[in-house]
Amino acid sequence: MMTKSLLALPLLATLIAAPQFAFAKQQTVSLNVPTMDCATCPITIKAALSKVPGVAKVKVSYEKREAVIVYDDAQATVADLKKATEDVGYPAMLKMAR
Repeated sequence: MMTKSLLALPLLATLIAAPQFAFAKQQTVSLNVPTMDCATCPITIKAALSKVPGVAKVKVSYEKREAVIVYDDAQATVADLKKATEDVGYPAMLKMAR
């Protein structure tokens, strides 16, 4: 009985030491980016969003003036995503949470 308890200690220690991973959840959000004015704007926006830690996937549509981002909510926030677009000259607003 004592052996099983001792074997469980390293697992318990790992879970306690890394709580940010225990509750991470992948989120998808859409950002409205109304200032896109040419077909090359999505390239700049996608590059900026892809550099945000935790971002797994980015799809930017010039036609819809929209960026759809899949990200890890333990590593990034919607504010981080909006800041990334703003920093490259394209202010964005949360369109809808999915």
